[in-house]
Amino acid sequence: MAWILLLIAGLLEVVWAFLMKQSDGFTRLWPTLGTFAFMAASFGLLAMAMRSLPLGTAYGVWTGVGAVGAFLVGLVVLGEPANPMRLAAAGLIVSGLVLMKLSSSA
Repeated sequence: MAWILLLIAGLLEVVWAFLMKQSDGFTRLWPTLGTFAFMAASFGLLAMAMRSLPLGTAYGVWTGVGAVGAFLVGLVVLGEPANPMRLAAAGLIVSGLVLMKLSSSA
């Protein structure tokens, strides 16, 4: 169950990062409020997952899911560039996430 909570927390991190971008430096009300709401939910689920997962594993996976997810949203939704170096970097993050999961006993 902790892994499911952690995955959802990471996905919510992607949502709040996107909304933060849409808030234009917190100058637009609804994206700003959404940022903080999704941020609170993401942190809450991360905290729940940390009850049974090691700190380094939980935090590493949470930030990794958020980083790769935000990268993909940037590519698909915002039209950001997808050059080989950026794709390789995302691939390295994903491989690190897989290794974290495989090395965890929880």
